[in-house]
Amino acid sequence: MVRIRLRRVGLKGQPSYRLVAADKESPRDGKFLEILGFYNPRTEPFTFDVKEDRIYDWMSKGAQPSDSVMQLFNSVGLMERFNRVKGGESLDAVLADA
Repeated sequence: MVRIRLRRVGLKGQPSYRLVAADKESPRDGKFLEILGFYNPRTEPFTFDVKEDRIYDWMSKGAQPSDSVMQLFNSVGLMERFNRVKGGESLDAVLADA
């Protein structure tokens, strides 16, 4: 099973994260399938840069976001846009609204 989750990068005490698609059994900082974005909680407001079209593609194939990633997706409205795409709206129209 594929999970969309955070992979820790950065210096000791200064974490930043990559958003990756990885196998559920692989370690947190281990092997992954694709880098989907970047998250930095240390900036004010936090930095969250993702490739939404690739996230939608992975989720449509059955990838499940982790709990922390789901909270991030909800805070930026990505899950609402994904539900619109799943409901039949075109990807281009949804990404233009973002």
